[in-house]
Amino acid sequence: MKKLTDIIEWQTASGNPVTVGDVTLTPQSQALTVRWPSGGLVWNRPVAVLVEREGGTERIPIVDVTRVVQLGLLSFSLALGIVAFARTIRSRRS
Repeated sequence: MKKLTDIIEWQTASGNPVTVGDVTLTPQSQALTVRWPSGGLVWNRPVAVLVEREGGTERIPIVDVTRVVQLGLLSFSLALGIVAFARTIRSRRS
């Protein structure tokens, strides 16, 4: 029997660094990999850019606004559904 870690894998990877002058930029991404016997699914998303300068390294996160809006709409829809369900139950009891 396969382990769950053989089927689902979540990893963070760094891309090839790009140097311009005295600044080096390295992109970072996360990948979710799901495998099954006849194929699989890979979902990638950017998460940050590492900026290396003479003074040190700074990690600048990448905010995926589209994903934030989608999660907000999903949360709002679920809350609206729960309120509608509760009103239906309450009106049937009366």
